[in-house]
Amino acid sequence: MRLEGKTVGILVGPGYEDLEFWVPLMRVQEERANVRVIGSRAGERYTSKSGGLTVESEVAAGQVSAGQLDGLLVPGGWAPDKLRRDRHVLQLVQDMHAQKKILGFICHAGWVAASAGICRGKRVTGSTGIRDDMENAGAVWVDESAFREDNLVWGRVVADIPNFCREVVRALSKPEIA
Repeated sequence: MRLEGKTVGILVGPGYEDLEFWVPLMRVQEERANVRVIGSRAGERYTSKSGGLTVESEVAAGQVSAGQLDGLLVPGGWAPDKLRRDRHVLQLVQDMHAQKKILGFICHAGWVAASAGICRGKRVTGSTGIRDDMENAGAVWVDESAFREDNLVWGRVVADIPNFCREVVRALSKPEIA
């Protein structure tokens, strides 16, 4: 399995998008990655945007360091709007980026990247609802399903999850930046 021995964090917050959380989580687990569910607080239960699913955070963003992770995934939904206000989340994202660790953003997750200040001059995609925010953060908006830009992996929307997951697994298995 391609990700055996790797540790991947996945952020969660209130109103997370079910499929954008669960499918990438299961996909990296399928490749034998160890997954850590990270929230603003440890041991908190978060309900999905649809209200149907809950997940409990294992660890708080302030309790995990970039050195403990090989990659970090940020699902969309309404959670990124809350997560972008958490200085520990932003610090973790900034540290991961500084260490050239793989970061995956899908749909509204780009809000976190914008608030962390890591997308200036980078090609990005996501829900069209965040396009203005991303461009105002200095990013170059593209309408593509999923792609890798240096250490950043981008996915557009729920329908693009298969392509996003493929790019995430590929990036985590070959994290070197060309």
